[in-house]
Parts: sequence; C-alpha cells; structure tokens
Amino acid sequence: MDNITHTLVGLMLSRAGGFSSNQARGEKGASVAIMLAANAPDMDTYNFFNDSLTYLQVHRGYTHALAFAPLVALVPLLLVKAFTRTRVTMVTAVTYIGCLLAVFSHLLLDWTNVYGVRLMLPFNAKWYRLDATDIVDPVILGILLLAVAAPALAGLVTSEMSGRKRKAPGLGWAWFALAAVLLYDTGRWLEHDRAISIVDAYNYRGAPAERVSVFPVRFSVMRWRAVVEGDGFIYEAPIDMSRDFDAAGGHTEYPAISSPAIDAAKTTRTFQVFEGFNQLPFWTLLPVDDTVRVELLDLRFGSIQRPGFEAVAFVEPDHRIARAYFSFGVR
Repeated sequence: MDNITHTLVGLMLSRAGGFSSNQARGEKGASVAIMLAANAPDMDTYNFFNDSLTYLQVHRGYTHALAFAPLVALVPLLLVKAFTRTRVTMVTAVTYIGCLLAVFSHLLLDWTNVYGVRLMLPFNAKWYRLDATDIVDPVILGILLLAVAAPALAGLVTSEMSGRKRKAPGLGWAWFALAAVLLYDTGRWLEHDRAISIVDAYNYRGAPAERVSVFPVRFSVMRWRAVVEGDGFIYEAPIDMSRDFDAAGGHTEYPAISSPAIDAAKTTRTFQVFEGFNQLPFWTLLPVDDTVRVELLDLRFGSIQRPGFEAVAFVEPDHRIARAYFSFGVR
C-alpha cells in the first residue's frame, strides 16, 4: 500500500494500544517509533532512485518476510531511542511489541493488493497476493483520515468549550478505524472470489478458461478488471458487480509466440529481471523501422491497451539489441 496509508495505520495502532506518551503504556517517542515501524519494511525502496531493475528484484523481499519482521521492527525503535537519547526500560519492550504489530500490519496490507509480497523468504521466493485492493485504496485512506480528523475536531470543540484537553484523544476512533479496515479488506477478498467465480463460469472461444485473474479498478468498489487466459489468447473484460456480467463485452488479444527477437530480448538484464518478477506476462512484437520492438507486459498493472509495468527492447535484424529499458508505465 501507499506510505500514507501505512503511516496512518501505525498512528491508529499507537492510539488503540495506548502507546502515546500521554497514555498509560506510552513512553517518549513511542508513537513516532510505531509509525516509522509501519513503514519500515519499505526501507528497500531506496533502490527506486538508483536502479528500477534492482528495485524490482529486492522490493517486498527480505524486509517484507515474516522471518525478518522482528529485526525490521527493531530498526525504527533504535533510531527513535538514539534521537531522543532515552534509556531502554521495561516500557521499551512494550513499545517494541507495538512496532512489531505495525510491521505485521504493513505485511498484511501489502498481501491484500495486486503487487503481492514474498512472505516466506528465505525459505521460498513465492509471491503471495490476494488481488483484493489496489496499491492505493481510497476507501481505506478515507477511513483512516476520518479517524484522524474526527477526534481532532472533537478535541478542539471540547477544549474551546471547557478549557480542558482530553486525555488519549482518538482512542475509540482508532479502534473503529482498525476494525473498519479489517472488515473492508475481508469484504473485498470475498467480493474478489465472487468475481472470479462469475468469470470462470463461462466458456471463452468454446473452452473453459485455463486461468482467471481479477484485479481492482482504482476509485471504484464495484468494478473489477478480469484477465482470462486461454489456449493461445488473453481475454480482458470489465466487471461491474452491480450488474450481470457480459462475457461478450471484452476483447481478445493474442500474445506473440516465441521468436528470435524475443530470444534476443531475453538475453538482456532488463528482460531477465522483469521475467523473474512478472506473474501475468504478455508478449508483443511490432516492426519499427529496421528493428523489431519486443514488449513484455505484466497484466496485473495495466491492460494491453493501457500498459503498466513493461519491458521494451528494440532488436536489430542481426538480433543485436539496439536499446532495452523498463518502465513502470502510467495507471
């Protein structure tokens, strides 16, 4: 998920668990440590500014693995301790538990979306994902922002009316937000499974689908995007859960078959890295002047007409690579 969402979930965990400095279990800097911990698994994103291919290789890897969560949770706590110059006490152990919960919340949220997470490293490198939410989910963000704004406004009114500040502001709202996000994600997961069942019930080009994938549409809770894999073709169709599914309302595309140009592109680091990351590949070939444009898409992040993540190579007639690059595209 986006880091604003992770930060706000960390804030809600801090308030709900009583970790703020004006609460019973709080110590100096505890809330900051927990909010940092909610983002700590994304410490691997520094590669984004360096090399996008290295970013693909390492992001949501070891820092997002369950086995390393205790170490990841320790980093922000030690940073805050060093910055505030406070001693480690028994209360710090409780703060560490809050940081660990924040790290687990990060892994849980990332697991629900289309990017996925490699939870079981170093034991296996499998990507786990539910495809239930987008990387940025406005409903989740709205719930969390409401839980921040409502107690702030209530506290302002209370202090103006009575001249007193409330202790532990937002405790009830924090519990509400965490429960609401959990219920929303559960509902999205169930709706995602229902959408797959609906699409999978039809035949495509006279045969059952080999695999059906369904992805959320940003800024919509009712619409999904279906990708049906068949024998030598891909069928893309929109789904509106408020209406009957129109199995004929999509379009069929045919991926390029293996060719010398594709084989040449596969020798580049760009395509080797992206192939290792790609979970829903689609190949295209297009003549461009004296070269062949080889394109590999990951259909999790965009449609064939509007690509998201893509690797592109221009292959010359003698199969040399004129240029190869990776792009995150525009969603």
